[in-house]
Amino acid sequence: MESTLGVSLDFIKNTALLWGKQFLIAILIFWIGMRVVKILMKGFKRAMQLRELDKSLAGFLESLLKMALQTFVVIATINQLGVATTSIVAVLGAAGLAVGLALSGTLQNFAGGAMILMFKPFKVGDFIEAQGHTGSVNAIQIFVTTLTTPDNKVIIIPNGPLSNGSLINYSAQDVRRVDWLFGIGYDADLDEAKQTIREILEADERTLKEKTFTIELAAMADSSLNIVARVWVNAPDYWDVHYAVNTAVFNAFKEKGISIPYPQMDVHLHK
Repeated sequence: MESTLGVSLDFIKNTALLWGKQFLIAILIFWIGMRVVKILMKGFKRAMQLRELDKSLAGFLESLLKMALQTFVVIATINQLGVATTSIVAVLGAAGLAVGLALSGTLQNFAGGAMILMFKPFKVGDFIEAQGHTGSVNAIQIFVTTLTTPDNKVIIIPNGPLSNGSLINYSAQDVRRVDWLFGIGYDADLDEAKQTIREILEADERTLKEKTFTIELAAMADSSLNIVARVWVNAPDYWDVHYAVNTAVFNAFKEKGISIPYPQMDVHLHK
């Protein structure tokens, strides 16, 4: 009886020592793991700052990475205690797959937002045309981009299709070319009309004189001689120059008697 009791006490003692050892090692793994996670997160945050990544995206990625690393540390700690972690990992994987399928559209928009914020095909304040909409970029968020149209309407575009579709960024370049097509009558003086347009363009201080002006006869149309005019301006001056030159050319043609014809058609009557 005493022998059996001694064996039982030894077994309990050895088991307690074994569990105590495993418990201490598990605590050590947890403590060291969390310290390593903290160091890695500091490095990740510093790298995001050096890349000048958008704060909203950097914060979101930081949260995801921290959660993943901490989950790994917790699983390693539980495994040290002798608990089978295979089933836990399988459950987490299945849950992740289910969530991913349920949020496939949202995840696509998140991925698109991450691509936009990382590669920056446009920035806040740029005037763009995308997904059938045109406007100034008001905000770039994780899932959507907000545009403000010239007539002050707000358009919200999901980042998924925005990052995968064609896009025109009118603000990407510092200078833009302004094009006009002026029609004059066949009886008008072509050289005088071209010289008048040139004088107006050269007199405007906003046109870039270091770049070549184009003022040429583009086509002999049914009712008019069409003169194409092209100049370069700073991007913010595009529409102001466009409207101002239209008005100036109209007034100059009217003053000099250069005809601006209406559509014409010759009708022949046969008896």
